[in-house]
Amino acid sequence: MFTGIIEDKGVVEMVKPGEKSATLTIRSEEIVADLKVGDSVAVNGVCLTVTTFDKSRFTVDAVPETMSRSNLGMLKAGSRVNLERALQVGGRMGGHMVSGHVDAKGEIRKIENDENAVWFTIGIDTEQIRYLIPKGSVAVNGISLTVVDVKEDSFTISVIPHSLSETTLNEMKIGDKVNIEVDMTAKYIERFLVFRESGEKEKVSMDYLKKNGFA
Repeated sequence: MFTGIIEDKGVVEMVKPGEKSATLTIRSEEIVADLKVGDSVAVNGVCLTVTTFDKSRFTVDAVPETMSRSNLGMLKAGSRVNLERALQVGGRMGGHMVSGHVDAKGEIRKIENDENAVWFTIGIDTEQIRYLIPKGSVAVNGISLTVVDVKEDSFTISVIPHSLSETTLNEMKIGDKVNIEVDMTAKYIERFLVFRESGEKEKVSMDYLKKNGFA
């Protein structure tokens, strides 16, 4: 579990592609400070497992499902990525609860300056737009942000200077693809309502959770 508060901007040192998968080596001295093999790290909002690391870099594997749902397949040596280690229980929690399970890829349609803020309009498919509400939360490339407005197939966010300087948002341009994770609470509520209206009852299991996008 993550908060969407980015800890560091890492640099992709190497991408080792498979047929539909990839192994990524990412440089970040801050992130590796207390890593262990098996730890989770969010890379552009995608929860990945650390397989190796040294004093300045770590390696993760991205499976075909992850590659198809996210923008990780667009990364190359030199790409910068947003990084966050898993939530540590007992600390202050900014942002919102982020699972690291990307729902869809969005596309940046418009970027506008507004004094010290920058507005982004992001297109997203209608299957996911229904989970967004004005003043609700959304994770964009792993960054916890507040939704300002919601249209039929897009939403807007207004980004403060700190978020711009501490993340890769200030490097984004129109047409770039970004990873979108909607607020998981909305998905739970929808699922419960569907069950209540249909009268359907199904035993909760790991297969059930995976089938419905909760694991």
